[in-house]
Amino acid sequence: MAEPELDTIDRRILAILQENGRLSNQEIAERVNLSPSPCLRRIRRLEDIGVIRGYVALLDAKKLGLGLLAYINVRLEKRGGTQAAAGTPKAPTHGDLFREAVRSWPEVVACDAMTGEMDFLLRVQVRDMDDFSRFVQDQLLHHPSVIDVRSSFSLERIKETTVLPLR
Repeated sequence: MAEPELDTIDRRILAILQENGRLSNQEIAERVNLSPSPCLRRIRRLEDIGVIRGYVALLDAKKLGLGLLAYINVRLEKRGGTQAAAGTPKAPTHGDLFREAVRSWPEVVACDAMTGEMDFLLRVQVRDMDDFSRFVQDQLLHHPSVIDVRSSFSLERIKETTVLPLR
């Protein structure tokens, strides 16, 4: 997919929205020295082409009682899997089945397919070690594709941002 053409004003609009997505169109327009109508057209275009995926409220996990942040490396079975009958669509792979399961687990707030020894990296946010243990034992280790997990726990959050570098 080709990178969309963004000029300096588009990038300034994006930077402003990354810092505060609740600003009115009028406020954004003033900050980028445009009138409101062209500013709104630019924002709508950025939404339409998918550069702006949506708007959210960022919540404080600790204040919601979700004080334990864990990272879990997951390795999947590579062979076997389900067999498709002749003339039917390809059967789902272990990776397909795992991706589908991950999407249904609310404790998993991020999941990335990885290179290297492990196949996936999960970021898991839960209340405490008891919740973590329940998740790992009742969900993750029960998944038929999972053959190994390795966990690490966050001791201190040094940096967290949703702001992407716009150069």
